[in-house]
Amino acid sequence: MSWCKKHISLLIVLAVLIVDQASKFWIKLSMRIGDEIPVFPWFRIHFLENEGMAFGLSFGENFGKLLLSLIRIAAIVFLVWYLIKLRKQREGLQSRLSGLSREEATKACKNSSGIVLKNSLIVSLSLILAGAIGNMIDCAFYGLIFSESYFHVAELFPEGGGYAPFLHGHVVDMLYFPLFHGHYPDWMPWIGGKEFLFFRPVFNIADSAVTVGFLIFLFTQRSFWWPEKKAHGPEASGGPSHSNIEPDTP
Repeated sequence: MSWCKKHISLLIVLAVLIVDQASKFWIKLSMRIGDEIPVFPWFRIHFLENEGMAFGLSFGENFGKLLLSLIRIAAIVFLVWYLIKLRKQREGLQSRLSGLSREEATKACKNSSGIVLKNSLIVSLSLILAGAIGNMIDCAFYGLIFSESYFHVAELFPEGGGYAPFLHGHVVDMLYFPLFHGHYPDWMPWIGGKEFLFFRPVFNIADSAVTVGFLIFLFTQRSFWWPEKKAHGPEASGGPSHSNIEPDTP
């Protein structure tokens, strides 16, 4: 197994964090909240800050922010532990897969939770972990190292200290995709005739990593969401299998 494949999780996390934090530092040190840079008609760089949830959502006042930060820390610790566990399981499987049939190898590649130990699983969880860490860095440290971004561009390490204590910083968002807008039909109750915009939320690279990671997990771990029923007929008697899950090869 190559070094890159063995450390794929670490490489993904580092790559996402570098891009995420570089984009946020650039925004903080060059724009004010509300400033916007048109890139295409359907894509703009629009600087916003939120209290810590994805896609500009909020979660209460100071207690909500602290609770959200603690939940994110717990999620990061769990994902790190679980990725280490999966790596050890995969390394143990490498020596067992040679010489096995496809069905035997598929069964061997599943852990007790029904998770299929494929590269896509490592990639998906690594993306989710990277996104969680990226936004956690904002919440934990941005309030300490940056000044406010209202009405003027923020300063890095201002003389009077940052704008918020530890774990109370704001998450920087900048990706805005107003793909199309229009008006709701007049016949719709309550919202008829009102203007709508798609896609309204403003988000960042870390949010994107979490979303992509979740979608990869959703579509590649079908046995986790929909447990497979015991086979009957040809499959139960050793006939051809309809499973399209293939084990990874070293």
